[in-house]
Amino acid sequence: MANFLVLAINIIFQALWWAILIRVLLSWLPMAGIRIDPYNPAIRFLYSITDPILEPLRKYTTIGMIDLSPLVALIGLDVLRRLLISLLI
Repeated sequence: MANFLVLAINIIFQALWWAILIRVLLSWLPMAGIRIDPYNPAIRFLYSITDPILEPLRKYTTIGMIDLSPLVALIGLDVLRRLLISLLI
């Protein structure tokens, strides 16, 4: 049972990690002249997954025009994942 929970935790946290990374990469595309449609269902789904994680961090991790919330979120997700797994094993 613990192995199943560890696997589930790893999959969920890995999916969140990739979602945040994809959102960061998509945020760079307008600088290259590629327009991202915010009403695209895939983009809206990505934002709906990542906004609850990133938005609370933004008020503490924005320095000028630099938003460090994705970096803090990725580190925080990894720490939380490791903590949950250590409690199960």
